[in-house]
Amino acid sequence: MKKLSLTVTLAFIAAALLALAACIPGPTTGGNGVTITVYGFSIMKEPLEKEIFTAFAEKWKREHGTPVTFITSFAGSETITNQILQGAPADIAILSIERDADRLVQGGAIKNDWRSRPNKGIVNKTPFIILVRKGNPKQISDFPDLAKPGVQLIHPDPVSSGGAQWSILAIYGSELLKSDATSGGQDAPKAQELLKAVWKNVFSSPGSAREARTSFETGHGDALVTYELEGLAMKQAGADVDIVIPKASIFSEHPAVMIDRNLSAEKKPVVEAFLNYLWSDEAQKSFVKFNFRSVTNDSFNAANSGFAKIEMPFTVDHFGGWDRAYPDVIEGIFIKQIQGK
Repeated sequence: MKKLSLTVTLAFIAAALLALAACIPGPTTGGNGVTITVYGFSIMKEPLEKEIFTAFAEKWKREHGTPVTFITSFAGSETITNQILQGAPADIAILSIERDADRLVQGGAIKNDWRSRPNKGIVNKTPFIILVRKGNPKQISDFPDLAKPGVQLIHPDPVSSGGAQWSILAIYGSELLKSDATSGGQDAPKAQELLKAVWKNVFSSPGSAREARTSFETGHGDALVTYELEGLAMKQAGADVDIVIPKASIFSEHPAVMIDRNLSAEKKPVVEAFLNYLWSDEAQKSFVKFNFRSVTNDSFNAANSGFAKIEMPFTVDHFGGWDRAYPDVIEGIFIKQIQGK
């Protein structure tokens, strides 16, 4: 008998895990309390599991006398969105990009107006930075330096990772802003050439931002474009890395949504209460503690001395929102022209 290829084997394993997830009972209510299932993009794990879940459960038990527990699943934003569309039993999803929330609406998993929540449904944010080895031996000071000969760059896969798509927008958009500042016009061809040159130095494309960080932590590559919070977490853990702050960079903004398809009328009030709790002062301060920026109160961000000042910050709105950024930049420029697909 021939051995299955690694790809086929992994596919079988993924399918089995998804089937198992579908068999997990959804959140229940009653004498045994409530179980809420949260699917999150990869870097959401620490603030939720180390602080926010516990704080909400204690608050709910104190106010209502009912215990609350959580089931979680974390992966790339595109991956968890696909899992939910295929039937995974999520009650809440916290995603890297708004486009994934809109995909859940289009697929019938979300029936509510998720943008009607505080800050248009965005629960936290963080800028994109460059991680390099201690001492910065490759002398990287901005995105264009990632295109220098001999630089080995780790970059998550845009097919599965929302963080990868943010990174592409960060690199491309930074050149647009800088050219506009120096010449009075956005040089789109120059921005595309930069993105193409940087991508030539990508030698590893893990499935999520967290997997990319793990690869970098284990000694692979010279640089990694990632969320600021990942760099801060690594430095706080004593890793031999330095953070390079690009002159212009994007702030990624992350939506939290309720998956109506999986909610009964009985359990919906508890799930909705937890979702709303994410915009509370307590939860926003927890996000800051774990290196996300608060979106409800800028004064909370002063508590984190590690936050960098971006000289020329921008958001996805610079491209006209995700409705324009994905087809125009991710698909039209990166996938079709740079990757040639």
